Amino acid sequence: MKFGIVVFPGSNCDRDVAMVTGDLLQQPTRMVWHEETDISDIDVMVIPGGFSYGDYLRCGAIARFSPVMQATRDHAAQGKKVLGICNGFQVLTESGLLPGALVRNRDLHFICDQVPVRIEHSNRAWTSQYQAGSVITLPIAHGEGCYFATPETLASLEANQQILFRYCSSTGDITAESNPNGSQQNIAGICNEAGNILGMMPHPERASDAALGFVDGLGLFQGLL
Repeated sequence: MKFGIVVFPGSNCDRDVAMVTGDLLQQPTRMVWHEETDISDIDVMVIPGGFSYGDYLRCGAIARFSPVMQATRDHAAQGKKVLGICNGFQVLTESGLLPGALVRNRDLHFICDQVPVRIEHSNRAWTSQYQAGSVITLPIAHGEGCYFATPETLASLEANQQILFRYCSSTGDITAESNPNGSQQNIAGICNEAGNILGMMPHPERASDAALGFVDGLGLFQGLL
């Protein structure tokens, strides 16, 4: 399985993902510059975290116009997989590849922490290595990670089992206190209805290396294999 990792001006988590896919999992991995348009050789496109184009407008608002994102839309339309992490999730919503939006955190400041996350469904490739209802710990680092959507969209996400990750307590309870950024319904990650596009604010690539003693995120990448 070949991974392509988008590199925007301002990306800062692209090499972290490459370390997981290329070094830990020994899968072919290619860094894809934002001006590229031919990604026909790629199976999984990853839009990493960082500050694409400096996030000078809304996060991801400029990146959605890049040539590589049009290629990524075509890639997704073929049923191939797309993963957006943190800023990548923001880019996916700005591009219309996922519903909703990511807005300023509830307390209006940047959050850098490690938080419990509950696996909502394990019937997608992304979560197939986890048990539904289990709790994992993942890092977060964002200023605009509050997920917002209309009531109709939220109901649709719930009905179609598209909410794959929720912020929770250490015991798996979904509470206001365990919601670090104010996301509606404690949403930390969603997929499209087909299940081939995933966007999530937590960073699984930063929790994948046994040398760090922190591997709860590795299962997400292993599930694709």
